[in-house]
Amino acid sequence: MLLALGKSRGLRTIAIGVLTCVTAVALVLDNADARSRRHRAARGGGYNPPYAAIVVDANTGKVLHEAAADGIRHPASLTKIMTLYLLFERLEAGKLDLETPLKVSAHAAAQSPTKLGVKPGQTITVDQAIRGLVTRSANDAAVVIAEAIAGDEDDFAKMMTRKARALGMSKTVYRNASGLPNDDQVTTARDQALLGRAIQDRFPKQYKYFSIPSFTFRGSVIRNHNRLLGSVKGVDGIKTGFIRASGFNLVSSMRRNGRHLVAVVLGGRSSGARDAKMRSLLEKYIDDASPRRTAPLVAEAAGGADDTVVAVLPRPAPANRSEPAKAQPIDPIKPILVKTIRVKLDGTRTAAMTPPLAHMPVQPVRTHIGAIRPQAPAPQPTVAAVAPTPAPVAVAPATAPTPAARTVTVATGDPDATYALASASTRDAKQDTKRNEPEKVVRSGWIIQIGAFEAESEAKNRLDMAQSKAKSVLADADPFTETVVKDDRTFYRARFAGFERRSAEAACRYLKRRNFACLTIKN
Repeated sequence: MLLALGKSRGLRTIAIGVLTCVTAVALVLDNADARSRRHRAARGGGYNPPYAAIVVDANTGKVLHEAAADGIRHPASLTKIMTLYLLFERLEAGKLDLETPLKVSAHAAAQSPTKLGVKPGQTITVDQAIRGLVTRSANDAAVVIAEAIAGDEDDFAKMMTRKARALGMSKTVYRNASGLPNDDQVTTARDQALLGRAIQDRFPKQYKYFSIPSFTFRGSVIRNHNRLLGSVKGVDGIKTGFIRASGFNLVSSMRRNGRHLVAVVLGGRSSGARDAKMRSLLEKYIDDASPRRTAPLVAEAAGGADDTVVAVLPRPAPANRSEPAKAQPIDPIKPILVKTIRVKLDGTRTAAMTPPLAHMPVQPVRTHIGAIRPQAPAPQPTVAAVAPTPAPVAVAPATAPTPAARTVTVATGDPDATYALASASTRDAKQDTKRNEPEKVVRSGWIIQIGAFEAESEAKNRLDMAQSKAKSVLADADPFTETVVKDDRTFYRARFAGFERRSAEAACRYLKRRNFACLTIKN
């Protein structure tokens, strides 16, 4: 009896042991199968996002290949190309420089999953933010940039969409600065190719950031996600992207033997499959591209029938502007509008100018020789004008034959604009200008200089920015630009006059604390 009972218990123990082993084996097999499914998904198995592609000859603008190029897709991190486009505008205008610190908000720090890992209250420089976007595709850095420029990410996304329209990206809508999932954030392969060309044409210097293979951030080396850099001859950028709804995206630029392609692949099933497709397209069509540039630069579209966008320059914000409780935005960069007027010089030498646009008031002209305002017509048969130097020009009395009507363009929205009227003889106008040119203003005392720039507009922008950020020390200062030529290159010095030595040194210390270069000069 006891023997039978022992055998029964032994059999139950064996049965339980066998069942436990079977269960463990099943769990192992289930986990292995799950890993296998994830591995197949990573390789593209069972995952088929919508595909689109385009290859454009950037030298001619000709489309060499397209597949569903106008199909609506999600841009994913290709969004950051536009984020950087708007940032490069601010750098070009002097509203930011590469060492400007950008504050990290709680919203920016909360972005996921790919980011630099910065904390709320910390700062990163503009240079670090750019490098973080082009290498790691850092979502937190994208939001930091958005909040620095527009105040919040929603307003920045609206700016991005407006810029897309100005560039001709007719089907692109932005809802955030990073490309994180949003059903309403859409684009096309054709639009992305246009943006890929535009950012190179507009910002050739800053575009070089897209070619960096890695950068070191707080002790960690971050490598570029774009694996075609360094592995495909001639590839110099620009950006990868991925979210589940879009698949694996890539915009590429290749230059080889004078030829230049910009290509887009959207909807790759894996990063490897996407890269292989892009490599194949570039190699297939590079020999079909032209070695000569014949296409115009990609630029923002002109305005409506009554105005034309001729430049992109900053305007200072109103002094009494009150900001909401959010990040301080950079002043928006708005286009300058121009009016076309017809100037007819008949026997009585009278001229009529179309009034400026109602919403663009004419402001006094500020130059290095002082303020000049348009003069009212004199009673005698002459008309006064401001020459581009700028200086008053007296048009000679009517003794020459009446010339045909001529059309000139007058900038009406820029505080630094000048009015130019056509005279009967260019030679006579130049002679009159020379005879009537006022003497150069001599500024005594101490001067401070905050930079030297290749464009006069950049120098003036920097002066405006300094005045807006340092009103307490520059309220009575006299801003001006000074032209200097060195090694056949022209530079424009941005300067303030009207200081004593101590006040000049104090002003420089104040500006340096606000990230302005500054030096004092005894004039």
